[in-house]
Amino acid sequence: EVQLQASGGGSVQAGGSLRLSCAAYGFAFDDYAIGWFRQAPGKEREGVSCFSSRDGSIYYADSVKGRFTLFRDNSRNAVYLQMNSLKPEDTAVYYCATDPYFSGTYNGRSCTDFGMDVWGKGLLVTVSS
Repeated sequence: EVQLQASGGGSVQAGGSLRLSCAAYGFAFDDYAIGWFRQAPGKEREGVSCFSSRDGSIYYADSVKGRFTLFRDNSRNAVYLQMNSLKPEDTAVYYCATDPYFSGTYNGRSCTDFGMDVWGKGLLVTVSS
């Protein structure tokens, strides 16, 4: 059984940085997608950044490009979201999720929660102005 253990989050002033971590357990798939989603109050959940193991492609939402970076540590089966230059509009609950059978690409494709079958706990990120 695949499980995701998410950690990080917290409160920061605008312009600050935070790092979210997501460790995967019971993970033994050749092709998969793993990434980060967020849901702000009163808004729908959106894909922030997702990685495809098939071709190494990474998707970033336009709103976070140049500020957020998804990176992995294969030795720890973990994925991270480094968030820099945070803005108040980044305030949301963040989730990591994985689609253990994803064999597609994020080149020219956005990240949605379709197929993301396993989710970590939500992490609250609050950015104050």
